[in-house]
Amino acid sequence: MSDKIAIIMRGLPGSGKSHWVETYILSLALEKAIGVRQRGVFSTDSFFYHQDEYRFDAKKLPEYHQCNLTGFIQALSSGEPVVICDNTNLCRWEYMAYEAAAKALGYQVRIMLIGEPSNPAHQLECAKRNRHGVPLVQIQRMAKVFEDF
Repeated sequence: MSDKIAIIMRGLPGSGKSHWVETYILSLALEKAIGVRQRGVFSTDSFFYHQDEYRFDAKKLPEYHQCNLTGFIQALSSGEPVVICDNTNLCRWEYMAYEAAAKALGYQVRIMLIGEPSNPAHQLECAKRNRHGVPLVQIQRMAKVFEDF
């Protein structure tokens, strides 16, 4: 079995995906943690930052998702020991390409669901906690399309 791992995060905005990723990285040996932080974490959200300010533009979403997937696959191809996709991935089709690429390149794949998207209390917590100002009504819409494993 391969010691290379691809982690695909799933969960609503504000569920704690990025916090989980940060905690996981901090649990690694220092040298490995630095490598994962620099070359192994891929989030479509990162493309919406301009000079430390988050500016979401729905028109850019398809392009940025493609850029994120490309970076993820490049990290797999170069043999990074840990590669993480930190997106919401609410529906299977959203992470299928990440999972397929990782498996094709010999990685163990772990799908990490953070929180319970169908739980109204969790949805409310996510609306309060998310860093991008996603309102409760949008979080509820996203929860409705969530596909279980």
